[in-house]
Amino acid sequence: MDAIARIDTALQRALERHSAADAPPRLAAAARHAVFPGGARIRPQLTLAVAAACGDDQPALTDAAAAAIELLHCASLVHDDLPCFDNAGLRRGQPSVHAAFGERLAVLTGDALIVLAFQLIAEAAGQAVTRLPAVIGTVARGVGMPYGIVSGQAWECETQVPLREYQRSKTGALFVAATMVGAEAAGADAGPWRALGDCLGEAYQVADDIRDVVFDTAALGKPIGRDVALGRPSAAREWGLANSVKRFMALLDRAVESIPQCRGRAQFQALVRSEGERLVPSAMCTRLLLQAA
Repeated sequence: MDAIARIDTALQRALERHSAADAPPRLAAAARHAVFPGGARIRPQLTLAVAAACGDDQPALTDAAAAAIELLHCASLVHDDLPCFDNAGLRRGQPSVHAAFGERLAVLTGDALIVLAFQLIAEAAGQAVTRLPAVIGTVARGVGMPYGIVSGQAWECETQVPLREYQRSKTGALFVAATMVGAEAAGADAGPWRALGDCLGEAYQVADDIRDVVFDTAALGKPIGRDVALGRPSAAREWGLANSVKRFMALLDRAVESIPQCRGRAQFQALVRSEGERLVPSAMCTRLLLQAA
């Protein structure tokens, strides 16, 4: 089973198991709408890849950790799209959860996905119960205060917003959690994998800022120009497009080189390069740099 199929199977099982017949049907439908169809699933792919590099001797715990990371990401998107934040009516090319089900159910859906993420991890510990504190702690730090995605969203409510702190919390924290929890699920030292999460997380946010300027709604599957419209911190606005592209390319190189020596390192590096090409194609990077020269 390839990584995407493994992730989607874990997510399908989780939603089916926790959407009992007597659960509120629209809440269950909204949760499925938030999770499927998925995006690139890059965060849980990283979790699986790191676990594989570290032996992956507890695949049930790895699957739960990867699914939890994706559920938390989906929950953050549901809340991010709400009228009180981005007021985005489109996500992944389909109506956002609040556009399809209403604002009240969107709030509850995000909450339910957050709780479900931690339920999955708790239920999957099995014979690896001693790994549970590290796994739960890492995932929790990726979403809570002071540096998780909740804090990233909260920075948008402040009058002064430091770009790097915003990037680290809004996007980087869950990437760090994704790489480190893969090692912890496999019983390995997570420390050597932090740099990969750090570099990829920042690269992803810089790429998102670039895409918000140069892509169109059809390509992104969500509204464009939101950084300017909402006055949010943006690498493209603060550094300019050319410097943002240079930063993105440098971060991608650092991410590739940061992967520790491990089984399948070349394939892992190819995964990172492929994700970078998906985010901002190298041909587009070259064109933007030439235009700025």
